[in-house]
Amino acid sequence: MITDQEIMEALKRIKDRDLNKSIVETGGIRELKNKNGHVSLKVALAKTGTAEQMQVQQEIVNVLKSEGAESVGLRFDTLTEEELDALGGLKEEPFNGPALLAPTSKTTFITVASGKGGVGKSTVSVNTAVSLARLGKKVGIIDADIYGFSVPDMMGIEERPKVINKRIHPVERFGVKVISMGFFVEDNAPVIWRGPMLGKMINQFFSECEWGELDYLILDLPPGTGDVALDLHSMLPGSKELIVTTPHATAAFVAARAGAMAIKTNHEMLGVVENMAYFESKVTGEKEYVFGTGGGERLAEELKTELLAQIPLGQPEIDENDFAPSVYAQEHPIGEIYHRLAERIVEKTE
Repeated sequence: MITDQEIMEALKRIKDRDLNKSIVETGGIRELKNKNGHVSLKVALAKTGTAEQMQVQQEIVNVLKSEGAESVGLRFDTLTEEELDALGGLKEEPFNGPALLAPTSKTTFITVASGKGGVGKSTVSVNTAVSLARLGKKVGIIDADIYGFSVPDMMGIEERPKVINKRIHPVERFGVKVISMGFFVEDNAPVIWRGPMLGKMINQFFSECEWGELDYLILDLPPGTGDVALDLHSMLPGSKELIVTTPHATAAFVAARAGAMAIKTNHEMLGVVENMAYFESKVTGEKEYVFGTGGGERLAEELKTELLAQIPLGQPEIDENDFAPSVYAQEHPIGEIYHRLAERIVEKTE
């Protein structure tokens, strides 16, 4: 069975790419737990959320398992400024990727927000992105809901982004390029980071990823008006805001706060999507308004924008051979609603 000493010896072979020193030499091993060969590590790197982190992550797992570890759990942190200075500092390399955030960028940013969780914001983000791709648009999606990342699972993505020439290439599914915090953690681990680190991670989703040319970039925001949502609104040169609510009065009331933040940061209100608007019986065709009525209309009126779609409760048909538990086929009745929503978005933005 692998010992703590053997683990540390093995980790000496793994370098922090940005410092060209081993993660043991940099003092990057913050925490080591070893219970019967089940190893848990907290590792500090010069930079996190980069292509280099993904390489180090995979290398640690491979090296320790080859030395006899049963399993390897990883968490990442960043070295402090003082530690970096003591190690000789970082050599900054110029960013030569696509200037998505430049004023000359032709990409339309669509931020999808809600006042509270549980209203189906990520479902709306995913199906809007897929529907835009079906219209022939070049589409990307950033799963910016850092604490509640779910986009890869919803889209049935099991692979991870590839790293080519130190650039992260998003995973493509249904014609949509996807990047998510879920690709950077092991075994669905919780993210226990504070605001500044989250802001750096979001920034690297733009600067470290090879997006290519995009017509639309969808950003699935965390619910509410916290640090990540505020950072994104400050970072983007301009975005169109899509607010998701249910018909319930309280959901619409708190969603108004998210809309107000977008307006105050000079971003354009694209419209409101009312999710879970009703349940339609397949037997009788009757509609049951499970969460009440009117929330979407009232929210759109308050934000002086348009109610773009009312989406009923439903479930996509599950294809075991092409598994994607939250993506509606275009011919599905709800898929048709998303298709019309995408068409309306194109009309309003182009």
